[in-house]
Amino acid sequence: MPKFTAETVDQAIELGLKTLQLTRSEADIQIIEEGKKGFLGIGKKEAIVVVEGIKPVDVVEEVIVEKEETIEATPIVEKVKEQVAEEVVSEQKELVNLSDDEAVTALALYLTDITRDLGAPAMVKVSRNKERVIFNLETEKKGLLIGKHGKLLNAIQYLAQVYIHRIAKNRISIVVNVGDYRERREAIIKRLTKQTLRQVRETEQPVFLEPMPAFERKQVHSILATESDISTHSEGNEPHRYLVVELKK
Repeated sequence: MPKFTAETVDQAIELGLKTLQLTRSEADIQIIEEGKKGFLGIGKKEAIVVVEGIKPVDVVEEVIVEKEETIEATPIVEKVKEQVAEEVVSEQKELVNLSDDEAVTALALYLTDITRDLGAPAMVKVSRNKERVIFNLETEKKGLLIGKHGKLLNAIQYLAQVYIHRIAKNRISIVVNVGDYRERREAIIKRLTKQTLRQVRETEQPVFLEPMPAFERKQVHSILATESDISTHSEGNEPHRYLVVELKK
């Protein structure tokens, strides 16, 4: 079993993942020693973790991408991030402290521009429920906007949330959807959560889930809230924030 050491558990895990070229969802992580800072260097212990590659769970690898051309998210995301920064700065005097309706309209127009720039022009349809505002991107190129394993859609989701937070007077939670991708993804999240619960109880080790949008992490939190022996918390920074599921101490 490959062991990795560092000053903290997180650093040891990142070292292991980088060395083995794995993501958190592809790795089985066991914490051997959490490490201690010590006093004036006395009693200091480094964190020790075991990181191994695991065979992907079938449900996690289920592909929910339309049979169309897909593109890598990273270059496009960086391009769109630059565009967001430029537009927010240039329009800051005009697009600030907007009412809910004004902010929703502005974001719908913004998403229209993004999809056009990505080569998959979409009509943006807006609906609301008690918790959030839903922006459904209707396009003939669904797979192009979803991306591999939904990475591009999640990137658009993140940027849209940042954008509306900067221009709206009130805090507005949003979801960006393409077709019924989010609904199908929700079913997968439920199955993944049940599998994770079983794995945590069987191994008695924490499980680190793949990065998810905030509303998907909330879904996992809600499902596991009734499990008296299980605790969940989020780690990392958006858009790479992920959930840790573990037994209560």
